[in-house]
Amino acid sequence: MAAIRVPRGQSGRPRTRPDVVLADRAYSSRAIRAHLRERHVRAVIPQLADQVRHRRRRGSNGGRPPTFEPEAYKGRNSVERCIARLKQWRGLAMRTDKLAVAYQAAFHLAAILIWTRR
Repeated sequence: MAAIRVPRGQSGRPRTRPDVVLADRAYSSRAIRAHLRERHVRAVIPQLADQVRHRRRRGSNGGRPPTFEPEAYKGRNSVERCIARLKQWRGLAMRTDKLAVAYQAAFHLAAILIWTRR
């Protein structure tokens, strides 16, 4: 999260806080949600089944369940499919390049070829 930089057009310093974070169930911990809440970032993360059961078992002391937007979460599917398609390139999947510049060039080449095939 600290490395995020979104340019603001012509002038001004770049934004360092995203509007929304879409993540899978592995990132559903209390610590991650608290960090996002501190930074005023909306989290769209489904809960693990054991977390839901634990909260319900505690009753009213379990607190309110975190918000979840299924429609926003569906956008994550297209990103995951794109990453899976990029990983079909053996060099990208195995990360055999020694230099980051070479890896980034291979990534751009794969993305361009995927885009032109569509």
